[in-house]
Amino acid sequence: MKLYNKIIRDKIPEIIDNAGKKFDTHIVTDEEAISYLDTKLDEEVKEFHEDNNLEELADIMEVLFSLAKKMGYSEQDLLDKRIQKKECNGGFDKNIILTKVY
Repeated sequence: MKLYNKIIRDKIPEIIDNAGKKFDTHIVTDEEAISYLDTKLDEEVKEFHEDNNLEELADIMEVLFSLAKKMGYSEQDLLDKRIQKKECNGGFDKNIILTKVY
């Protein structure tokens, strides 16, 4: 038996059940889920650093969208804020590294 105690995607219980395995789950409040999602974000970022692929980036994005929703924002709110910040401060397209400010 392996213990996880982490937030999982909504269809994972069905996938485990279809594999013929037994499992335990429970539901937490949105407020509690934020803490679990915060931990999940760290996990997904770590996996991205290890694997450096599009799938891991998509996982990070899904966690970010879920966090936004639990905090009362829509996916569109998050995307709009990204655009607003990019218009104000730019993106990271030019690969500029700040070394010093005098």
